[in-house]
Amino acid sequence: MRRLPPLNALKAFEVAGRHMSFSRAAEELHVTPAAISHQIKALETDLGVKLFRRLNRSLRLTEAGQACLPGLREAFETMVSAVGRVRDKEDWDVLTISAPPAFGARWLVPRIVDFRTANPQIQVRIDPAIRRMDPVRDGIDVVIEFSQGHYSGRWVKRLFGQDVFPVCSPELLNGQNPLRTPADLRGHTLIHFDAPVGDPEWPNWETWLRANNVDRIDPNRGPHFTSPNFTLEALLAGHGVSLMAELVVESELAAGTLVKPFDISYPGDLAYWALATSVESGNGPVTLFCGWLIREASRYVREKQHQRKSRATVNEPLDSNVS
Repeated sequence: MRRLPPLNALKAFEVAGRHMSFSRAAEELHVTPAAISHQIKALETDLGVKLFRRLNRSLRLTEAGQACLPGLREAFETMVSAVGRVRDKEDWDVLTISAPPAFGARWLVPRIVDFRTANPQIQVRIDPAIRRMDPVRDGIDVVIEFSQGHYSGRWVKRLFGQDVFPVCSPELLNGQNPLRTPADLRGHTLIHFDAPVGDPEWPNWETWLRANNVDRIDPNRGPHFTSPNFTLEALLAGHGVSLMAELVVESELAAGTLVKPFDISYPGDLAYWALATSVESGNGPVTLFCGWLIREASRYVREKQHQRKSRATVNEPLDSNVS
């Protein structure tokens, strides 16, 4: 790499060339005009060319000066921009969130833009949870989990409950082996949406079948997936029946591409929970996010309640006396 002249000399030339004045350059750089003149003379000596024509009361760039100045100006602007980005980044508060992939994709990500808009100083990072995470052990600010909520020794908040129930393609309802009752599952493939590593509370077919007194079915047979997307694709293709949380399949149920063959939910109080090391008063990123998360969860619950009431009203039978 070719040796560069001293940076101070290059900067003195760039500022003097921008102002076309040694005096104004000296003011900007907080030095004397003599110091500017000395730096530029040293630069001209180093380069072996004249950069300025010094007239009685003005300066003019030589051809060499005209060729050099635009590139130097761009280089210094790039340096200022790079340093500014570093300084801005030091002012960011980085917030790390771990969430189940389906919750992240279908609930959190569509809403997180509102939090970012209200809190632009907070840099949000969302990681998909592929195992049970712990805020302290794994160094994560906020962990969101789907469980029955057996936690202790940390800040915990229940966001909202979730029904888990069998779903399948509508094609299976009236196929070769019509799916009408839980016992009819004997003639269908069980699809397993498996738990993240180390989660004993994750919904499973064995528990659901036992709770509904369905025997003569191997609860472990059928394909196993750890991705909600893989599981949904198998369901949509009509490959079998799976236990899914309402949030994961609500769009497909509304569109009719998936159906509930029977309305029997998984036993137990399953919900999405938020965990953090601590949430103290103030305006820290964890406090701000958890407050926003609780408000959004409450709004979501109200919206779902309103939707259920609306559906119930639509489905009410007409009064037989009304002609």
